[in-house]
Amino acid sequence: MQDNNIIMTRKLSKNFGDFTALHPTDIHIQKGDIYALIGKNGAGKTTMLKMFTGQLRPDSGDIFLFGYSAERELLNERQKIGAIIETPGFFPNFTAKQNLEYYRIQRGIPDRLCVQRALEEVNLTDTGKKKFADFSLGMKQRLGLALALMTHPALLILDEPTNGLDPEGIVEIRSLLRRLNQEKNITVLISSHILTEVHTIANRFAFIDHGKIIEELTKEELEKKSSKYLMVKVDNVENASVILERNCKDVDYTILPDNNIRINGYLEESDRINKILADHGVRVFSIYQKGENLEEYFLKLIGGGLHA
Repeated sequence: MQDNNIIMTRKLSKNFGDFTALHPTDIHIQKGDIYALIGKNGAGKTTMLKMFTGQLRPDSGDIFLFGYSAERELLNERQKIGAIIETPGFFPNFTAKQNLEYYRIQRGIPDRLCVQRALEEVNLTDTGKKKFADFSLGMKQRLGLALALMTHPALLILDEPTNGLDPEGIVEIRSLLRRLNQEKNITVLISSHILTEVHTIANRFAFIDHGKIIEELTKEELEKKSSKYLMVKVDNVENASVILERNCKDVDYTILPDNNIRINGYLEESDRINKILADHGVRVFSIYQKGENLEEYFLKLIGGGLHA
């Protein structure tokens, strides 16, 4: 069976003794997605990713990889996955090339050129004789990504790849993942506990808290929910909407109950909006900014608290 879903789950769950690490979960990751799984540490992200890669067995539910779900089929389909769930055990006194060559032999990859190609993909061909122990954290993360790329995967699964990186390192990883997705057609599943670190590259998001997926949405839906906007309360929304369309170029608004209008954009022009409506005979009872930024939205979604 083939469909457009690279990963799909049905009521997938995992327990460790009496502790439920993942409650019955349904998610859908489609071909071409950069899919971000967002949650605090301990929320269940790594547990889910390990079930996709076969490192953990689910207690109930189904996993579909590339459209297949039978156990023998999953073994075959997992060969299409490149994953970094935990920090690879690289040798500190080996160079980047030596480390990858070791894993190529260990994993029985016959293509000798895959090491050089993987290093080129992550911009690590110029490290020469520099030892892994002397790499920056960003270089270490990119070498881990090179390891995941050696088998030409159709799907990358990366657990917190930007964790601990400085701003420059985060930008490097994001740029690299975007290029792999766009130029190599690699679907990416990435986890993070900081929404803003992956917001710019992901096109779909799932928020997880205490082992439960609490929301799954597109980037457009997320931006609409988390952005600030003007809330205007008037005496006549029909007249107000006509006036806005005639006087405000490309205005994006939504009519809400109780004579309220949500206006996206125009955040610095509330006085102008107020004057336009008043000059055309619409009584404005209130006009103010509403909404929150991405991190505020995330914290509200999971019930507050700081990132662990």
